[in-house]
Amino acid sequence: MAQLKTAPTKASVTAFLKAIPDDQRRAECQALVKLMKRVTRAQPTMWGTSVVGFGRYHYRYASGREGDWFLVGFSPRKQALTIYIMAGFAPFPGLMRKLGRYKTGSGCLYLRQLEDVDLGVLEELIEGSVRHLRKTYK
Repeated sequence: MAQLKTAPTKASVTAFLKAIPDDQRRAECQALVKLMKRVTRAQPTMWGTSVVGFGRYHYRYASGREGDWFLVGFSPRKQALTIYIMAGFAPFPGLMRKLGRYKTGSGCLYLRQLEDVDLGVLEELIEGSVRHLRKTYK
């Protein structure tokens, strides 16, 4: 079975964040670190070269494929701040209506900037996703 390209590394999250050239994006990422640490009670870890992940869960699909992944994470992409909500968005329609301006992909929440969303609602969304994953993947 092929190994995932995105895996936890020993790279410094602090150094990664300090290297973000845009001041606003760097500040947004630091705010996300605080929020995600509070919700997960886990320290941030670099996953690959550009994803900051928090916590971990082990998944196993009916196909037999299995692996480990972070509970929640983010990546400061140039076009959008990408937040990984691993439970997806379907379980949270009420929160999504109240969140603010965003786009989604499969498990990805894309924000032009962090101030486009209600941070309290974002925290509830992250809490709900983490709670769902911990319950589903004991």
